[in-house]
Amino acid sequence: MSTSTTIDALGAPAPVLSFSPVILTVPGRPVDLQVRVSAPATETGLPVILLSHGHGPSNHLSSLNGYAPLANFWAAHGFVVVQPTHLTSRTLGHLVADAPGAPDFWRSRAEDMTHILDRLDVIESTVPQLAGRIDPTKVALAGHSLGGFTAALLLGAGLNDPDTGKVVHLVEPRIKAGVLLAAPGRGGEAFNGPMAEQWPIIGAVDFSTMTTRALVVAGDKDDPRHFTDMGPDWHADPYTLAPGPKTLLTLFDAEHGLGGIAGYDAAETTDEDPRRVAALAQLTAAYLHSRLHPGAPTWQTACEALTTGPAPVGRVEYK
Repeated sequence: MSTSTTIDALGAPAPVLSFSPVILTVPGRPVDLQVRVSAPATETGLPVILLSHGHGPSNHLSSLNGYAPLANFWAAHGFVVVQPTHLTSRTLGHLVADAPGAPDFWRSRAEDMTHILDRLDVIESTVPQLAGRIDPTKVALAGHSLGGFTAALLLGAGLNDPDTGKVVHLVEPRIKAGVLLAAPGRGGEAFNGPMAEQWPIIGAVDFSTMTTRALVVAGDKDDPRHFTDMGPDWHADPYTLAPGPKTLLTLFDAEHGLGGIAGYDAAETTDEDPRRVAALAQLTAAYLHSRLHPGAPTWQTACEALTTGPAPVGRVEYK
């Protein structure tokens, strides 16, 4: 696999400035919203990626301290990456266990992103050397696992609130494109695994209204048997069940960690593969660059370099 073409298409990597925590006080939130901001040291008019963490067994990867393999690459290639610590984070469990919305905090997770967008000016003025460099009209969203669930809601998916029986919509129109990484799939009869009763909210999503452009990434060895007997195809549901335009990237031999995106050398990554992580970082950056800069050939160039030839990392489909 040649990666030089992709890197050329995205531009040379820049040094990255990372600043945390930026603390945003949110009325009614049991603890302040803390975020990490990573940005290239140079350039202006920078687009923003909001990154929603998953859950997972580690103490700190489910927080602003996770997902460095993606956040650092994206920042080095021209994005301002904003990572909140959601209330589901293991780092907050002892503080919010009895708070309203526990343990899944599905509404709060989505609202965190809206609060961030409402206060981008505060973030920009707080982070050293960032003032005046963000383009607030170019905003994208990425989420892994439970973060993919959060991303789906912000991109337009509905949710049948199990507490009220009413359909809730938390779409955030300022978000122009999304990336769903190993996100949960459908509910209904297929939502029949041993964990389904404990997490009914996961199966309550309706993808039929998820109209925002998105790249859905699924591993073809990511078996979600704790939620469903559908097999890895369940993670493609945000593509299969949502209206177009959507793109599906199926990564070959990838399991739920997609090679190890949650953190460098994370022990719980069952399919550790630095090559896969590097390719995914490049493909997601290229996709979002092309979505936020219409007409840019970045995505096409990356796909040609990484999903064709003798050693493709995956396959791409469109609708």
